[in-house]
Amino acid sequence: MQLTTTNQRGFAPATLTEAITFSEMLANSNMVPKAYQGKPQDILVCVQWGMEMGLAPMQALQNIAVINGKPSVYGDAMMALVQASTVCQDVEEYFEGEGTPNPVAVCIASRKGRKPVTVKFSVEDAKRAGLWGKQGPWTAYPKRMMQMRARGFALRDAFPDVLKGLISVEEANDYPDEAKPRQTKDITPRNPLDAVAKVAIPAMTTDSRVIEQAMEDTVDVEPVPEPVPEVAELVPPSEFALLVPGGKEPFSVHQEIDEWAAAYEELADKTARAGKRPARERMTALRELREINEATINQVNQVMRIRHTANYTTRIKALGAALP
Repeated sequence: MQLTTTNQRGFAPATLTEAITFSEMLANSNMVPKAYQGKPQDILVCVQWGMEMGLAPMQALQNIAVINGKPSVYGDAMMALVQASTVCQDVEEYFEGEGTPNPVAVCIASRKGRKPVTVKFSVEDAKRAGLWGKQGPWTAYPKRMMQMRARGFALRDAFPDVLKGLISVEEANDYPDEAKPRQTKDITPRNPLDAVAKVAIPAMTTDSRVIEQAMEDTVDVEPVPEPVPEVAELVPPSEFALLVPGGKEPFSVHQEIDEWAAAYEELADKTARAGKRPARERMTALRELREINEATINQVNQVMRIRHTANYTTRIKALGAALP
């Protein structure tokens, strides 16, 4: 196996065969993170993600993680990728109202030639999402977690083409564990942060004008209730529900995973083409649609999953180019 060396950044495989061999070698090493030891397939996908984002293989293994089934990048690496991009003008972070009961983390991401993206995340936002006082980093380092949340949202909205649709590790850690897929028709948002602000979409409609109009009308969302131990109705495991942000019922239910995948792509296209909505709102809607269906996306085969990711990145990149 021959490895390509470029710009003194180390070596990297140049062909798929080399990449497979390279991944198997790393999987047998104790020098890679434990999450990747003995998992050459995961290393291969991680290295590919890194290549697309501009990270060398070893940088990718150190900075890309799969948390609760979601590929994600550490917040500091996310910042480094953005600041290294030629389209980045500046990223400013600070806190408002320190010393008050409701301090606010602020992140202002400025892209060359475009209006800055400002995102704020307050203690009240964290409480509404069920994060404040949560065991772990939210108890030990609450200020840092608020900073990471504001940073993640701002950088993803301002630089979707740089981050390739990846979320931050800090955010992914706050998703419920989806090792056991839920089987309820009463769909609760998987990400507790979805409770901060939601968009309602009518269930079981294929009229793009109806979808577009519904997504323009935001609704107030109550805090996510504690899980109810007893479930009234169950969706058979053989069915695949296509979910929409804020929908109380599945948008549609399919018997075959391939049918679900086609319906998901069609709905994503309609969301991206909702012309009356600003491009930034459509980008956010696409992200929420992907996140709420992440568990089912992880069930499709690897080729189809890569295709979903490629299509998502293409749509986000096109909308990003349309931003003022």
